[in-house]
Amino acid sequence: MGGTSPCASCKLLRRRCSKECIFAPYFPSDDPRKFAIVHKVFGASNVSKMLQELGVHQRADAVSSLVYEANARVRDPVYGCVGAISYLQNQVSQLQMQLAVAQAEILCIQMQQQEPTITTQVDQDQKSLLLSVNNNYETLPHYLNFPSSSSSSSNVFHDPHEPLKRESFWA
Repeated sequence: MGGTSPCASCKLLRRRCSKECIFAPYFPSDDPRKFAIVHKVFGASNVSKMLQELGVHQRADAVSSLVYEANARVRDPVYGCVGAISYLQNQVSQLQMQLAVAQAEILCIQMQQQEPTITTQVDQDQKSLLLSVNNNYETLPHYLNFPSSSSSSSNVFHDPHEPLKRESFWA
């Protein structure tokens, strides 16, 4: 900056800090680590070019972003900020899922407190159908007849009105 103490970038690069130094307003001499990490990741020349292309009112935000990205790159050289953002998005998703489960539990508890316990009984016809042992396949609903991939080796037929037949797997 032309005064007694050069900015952090000029100190690190071991050069004289002029009044026109583009780094001086954003990398003060009392925080040398800030420029050191940005220089390590992006290079002083690239940072200088970026700052020169921006308007003066945008430079502070750009430096802040560069410092953040440089710190993220040092912590995670492959993904950088994207890794941190992805981690936080996953954390938000997990917390949203936990919130939904908690809200569902609250709703269930509220419903149990509002209404007396209702016991549901399975229809006797359905119960007997499910528990039947007498192999009366004609009573099964037609949607249980799945289409077969090969008609010769399948034990399920296409016709919903035809009873199911067992075939040997070894035939």
